[in-house]
Amino acid sequence: MSKNFGPEYVRAIAPYQAGKPISEVAREFGLDEASIVKLASNENPFGVPESAKAAMAAAAADLGRYPDANGFELKAALAERYDVPADWITLGNGSNDILEIAAHAFVEKGQAIVYSQYSFAVYALATQGLGARAIVVPAKDYGHDLDAMAAAIDADTRLVFIANPNNPTGTFIGAADIEAFLKKVPVSVVVVLDEAYNEYLSPENQYESAAWVKQYPNLLVSRTFSKAYGLAGLRVGFAIAQPALTDLMNRIRQPFNVNSLAQAAAVAALNDKEFLEQGARNNAAGYQQFVEAFEQMGLEYVPSYGNFVLVKVGKDLAAGARVNLALLKQGVIVRPVGNYGLPEWLRISIGLPQENAILISALQKALASDRE
Repeated sequence: MSKNFGPEYVRAIAPYQAGKPISEVAREFGLDEASIVKLASNENPFGVPESAKAAMAAAAADLGRYPDANGFELKAALAERYDVPADWITLGNGSNDILEIAAHAFVEKGQAIVYSQYSFAVYALATQGLGARAIVVPAKDYGHDLDAMAAAIDADTRLVFIANPNNPTGTFIGAADIEAFLKKVPVSVVVVLDEAYNEYLSPENQYESAAWVKQYPNLLVSRTFSKAYGLAGLRVGFAIAQPALTDLMNRIRQPFNVNSLAQAAAVAALNDKEFLEQGARNNAAGYQQFVEAFEQMGLEYVPSYGNFVLVKVGKDLAAGARVNLALLKQGVIVRPVGNYGLPEWLRISIGLPQENAILISALQKALASDRE
């Protein structure tokens, strides 16, 4: 007789599906890796900044020893940047780790977590992994409906996830609306403000959420070095919150969860203003390159505030999968989002100008073939 190991709520989880790596697409379709364009995982098209490479080279001499478990230098740099005490910071193996730690630290099995429809897949995975109850609030214009989310909080709710900008839709919530939401939330409910794409916001949309942390003891701000800072392969994230929250998170955080090279690279990248500015300029230009092409092709898209665009490539439920396959055969990797309940759409990361041009040409061919 076979035995089902583990709780039912764990067996019910659909494992996270990452974007296809270049090597896999090359093997599957018999393509040259050098010819493949990957615009699937919202990575920085400039790669790792030179400042971070130099810092890692220096740190490599000490790799025979464990990393600093408390991340003193990185926390000190972050504390100075965001004007908070170092013990208000929790380090994570990417912001993914921060989201998981927060769920485990603040929510018990059977209690509730509120998040929006079409928001980051890890919110659902973290909820299911706890055996917690998900309260999924219908999206408004593909983004968060904060009034509805506030109304959905019940007596058993312990956590709310908000992504701003949101992945995979790219929508954005202005500072005034977020602060109005924070004022409505009971202090017993932790609000995780997930800002993985914050650095891509234009100056007029920028706000400093770290200042809100000083006012709201139930607010946790999550950030990452994987996107604008170009360190996706190193996995460095961090949270800013008051000590009542960070103390609990550090009790369950894995020891040495951010390795020595990652810590050194993050300190260097944090202070590399030129690299950030270069990325922001490229992203703004690439966004215009995409939306102009989508409009010429008559494609619906969601206005985006991140480093990607969600575009509708057909009307039937298999459209996204078909067009995605046609792109893969041409050596272009994007992200189908059927797992988000958006099977007619593709999420396309903004790359370098020449990469964007290759995507546009390949998409035109894929759509023409799909409509025959």
